[in-house]
Amino acid sequence: MLEVDVRKQLGGFDLAARFNSVGGVTALFGPSGAGKTTLVNILAGLVKPDSGHIVLDGEALYASAASIHVPPHRRRIGYVFQEGRLFPHLSVRGNLDYGRRMSRLKADPAETAHVIELLDLGELLDRRPGTLSGGERQRVAIGRALLMRPRLLLLDEPLASLDAARKREIFPYLERLRDAAKVPMVYVSHQAAEVKRIATRVVRLEAGRIVAVGGFELLDGGTDKLA
Repeated sequence: MLEVDVRKQLGGFDLAARFNSVGGVTALFGPSGAGKTTLVNILAGLVKPDSGHIVLDGEALYASAASIHVPPHRRRIGYVFQEGRLFPHLSVRGNLDYGRRMSRLKADPAETAHVIELLDLGELLDRRPGTLSGGERQRVAIGRALLMRPRLLLLDEPLASLDAARKREIFPYLERLRDAAKVPMVYVSHQAAEVKRIATRVVRLEAGRIVAVGGFELLDGGTDKLA
């Protein structure tokens, strides 16, 4: 279970967010500038809140009252950015293994094989990121995050940098990830069609505030079709 109650002032922008997630896919939905990326960066530990708390599976990752701020590499949270952020000098195989090694986890060949099969990466293992399509790079980024054995997976608009064809290519893998990997996810998007296909719960943000938590009835006003 994820419990979030945080506040952060960034220049003239004030974020105040409070919600719980009990598993599945929680969508952070709202217009550009609402604070979605700031909030996932706070969850990942990349941005420190000014006050509040974050508790994941009973462990406090941040608690201002107790002066707790667990660093990102110790949170066991996977993060997939908009553009993947793969290492260009490493092969796909090397990129997949990077997260596990940085987390000092023992290699598990069966687990690696499962992730490779889940994301259809077998034919890409010896290639470099510069030779991959945008959709392929995102699949590798998701695989790298999964091999960190995360307790929570953050996806910050993972389709935003892709054209319409690549979006249609990768979305079935996201649905497969939801159904097969069983890792709780926080999925950031302002696209209503994406959220309807992937999410089990919606948290709606506007101007740095959570205005509602619920189901797909909160998606009115978003983009209504998958490009």
